[in-house]
Amino acid sequence: MKIGILGAGAIGTAVATRLAAGGHQVVLSNSRGPDTLASVVGKLGSGVSAGTRDEAAQAELVVLAVPGDRTTEALAGLPGWDGRVLVDATNDYAGSSSGPEGETSSEAVARRAPGARVVKAFNHLFAATLAADPRRPEGNRVLFVSGDDDDAKKMFTGLLTELGFAPIDLGGLADGGRLHQVPGGPLLGQDLVRLTPAEQQTRQ
Repeated sequence: MKIGILGAGAIGTAVATRLAAGGHQVVLSNSRGPDTLASVVGKLGSGVSAGTRDEAAQAELVVLAVPGDRTTEALAGLPGWDGRVLVDATNDYAGSSSGPEGETSSEAVARRAPGARVVKAFNHLFAATLAADPRRPEGNRVLFVSGDDDDAKKMFTGLLTELGFAPIDLGGLADGGRLHQVPGGPLLGQDLVRLTPAEQQTRQ
């Protein structure tokens, strides 16, 4: 799969590392242009290339990995989404969604990207943990997922499983997203492992 990433900071490069390790083609972008990413891309391997924001945003699946207060800027002026999947990996520490009362940060992202099928993921773990191989001797690292489009979540959780993660669907962007968003999400920072059946038997 060709996957675009908007944002080349710690989370964006961690996600790119895992995707490239899984054999996917990754287009990494930032606000300053592809020429500024040469050294970053060089460290991430042959599966990762630098591109413009527009090039990254036209991929089949796009990961939004910018600071939470820069989502409006990152999504502004991009081509139409036309039902493509946008994975919101942001954390709105400043609570800057400026939307209706009670709106989650991912609902705000969906509002700013009309036509995108938004899935919340990759935000509850630290970058170094995300970049590491999720396959552990005792099981697979858990990633929480929420979203309002079941087909989008099915496609995305299939990708996560292929990469070695153990995805857990928390529901929609409103209720599920609230569990792993900033501020206030109770699941933030929880580095959990889903045990293999054999390991479960051993521990019983």
